[in-house]
Amino acid sequence: MIKDLSDKDKKAFALIRNKIIHEGVTPTLREINAFTGGKSPRSASIVLDRLIAAGLIKRVGRKIKLLSPSVLSELSSVTTIDVPLVGTVPCGTPLLAEENIETYLPITTALARKGNKYFLLRATGDSMNKEGIISGNILLVRQQSTAENGEKVVALVNDEATVKIFEKTPHAVILRPRSTNPIHKPIVLTDNCVIQGIVVAILPSNLF
Repeated sequence: MIKDLSDKDKKAFALIRNKIIHEGVTPTLREINAFTGGKSPRSASIVLDRLIAAGLIKRVGRKIKLLSPSVLSELSSVTTIDVPLVGTVPCGTPLLAEENIETYLPITTALARKGNKYFLLRATGDSMNKEGIISGNILLVRQQSTAENGEKVVALVNDEATVKIFEKTPHAVILRPRSTNPIHKPIVLTDNCVIQGIVVAILPSNLF
């Protein structure tokens, strides 16, 4: 079973399971390679063969089906969803590009409610320590492109993700830090403020 597989195989199975359970689609060989570090379609096919041999999946035409009874029983009583943890995001790279995803973590549906999309982001710096966000914390973020005044947002500024308090005025958007460190100043933007999501929970740094 999955405990006997390599880390690469486990990562592939986590991706396949997440896609099937929560999106209803099968990941492509290219997606599997991007997530596991494979170099060719053959690499992904070999991984799939090992998962088939382990009794976790089966091929049905071009689609993949979950086969393990334990996985199938989980479908009817799932209380968590797998949420991608985003690592350090290079400038110009989309926040949720496959190469930025470190892993998927199971998060209770009491926090990550069904019907919405979420991602996890590791906080850096001390610009929001008055809000209880310290460097290393993992933030659960609900994906959306709008925000209300006072909400903690993940915004893209100069192609880099930043976490701040959102404030909209008639003439500008202000991203305010909440820090004991006076070095951090508000960021004033106009129409070019890109909201990635709203912080809905602050989680400990040792989850991953």
